[in-house]
Amino acid sequence: MILRYKVSLPGIKGFHRIYEVKDSTSLYFFHKQMRADMNFPQDQTILFKAVDAAGKAVARYSVIDLGAGTIDDVTLGACHKAEQDSFVYFYDTTNVKSVLVDFLEEAGKPRVGIAYPYLLDSKGPDPIEFENGYVAFEDLPADKRKDPDDEDYDDEDEELDEEEDEVDEESEEIYDENE
Repeated sequence: MILRYKVSLPGIKGFHRIYEVKDSTSLYFFHKQMRADMNFPQDQTILFKAVDAAGKAVARYSVIDLGAGTIDDVTLGACHKAEQDSFVYFYDTTNVKSVLVDFLEEAGKPRVGIAYPYLLDSKGPDPIEFENGYVAFEDLPADKRKDPDDEDYDDEDEELDEEEDEVDEESEEIYDENE
C-alpha cells in the first residue's frame, strides 16, 4: 500500500513537499529521504512527534525509544493504522526547527519503476530559506503582490532608485586636500 504525505511549514503557503511512501517504510528511512531532499543538517538528533487533531502529542519517535518505539522499528503503515497521521518532524531538536508532516490519502499499490519514498510534488525553496527571510509570492499581503506581466504594473521601487541616482550625480564630493 502506498501512503501519500504532505510536508509543510505552519502558516506558509509558498512551501510544500508531497511524498508517496510504502506503508512498510520506517520513520528512519523517511527521515533520510526528507533530509536529503530539503538539505536538513545531518549531525542533529531528530524527532517525529505524532499529534492528534487538537495538536496534542500522542507519541514520540526518535533514535532512542521514548516509549512508543524507535524510528528504525516503527513504520508509517503502523502509525497510519494507529491513526497517527500527523507529525511534527523536528529535523533539528537543538534549535527546535521543524516541519509538519500530514497524511493525505492512500494512493493504491506501488508503481513499477518508482523508488519509494518518492517526491511527487515540490513547491518553494528549502525550509532554511524561509528562516533567512525568503517570502513566497502567495504569502505576501494582497497590497504587496505585483505581477510584472500585468498591464497595471507600476514599479515604484525602480522610480525611487532612479531618483537616488540623480541625487548622487548632483552631489559634490567635499574633501580637504591636507588630510
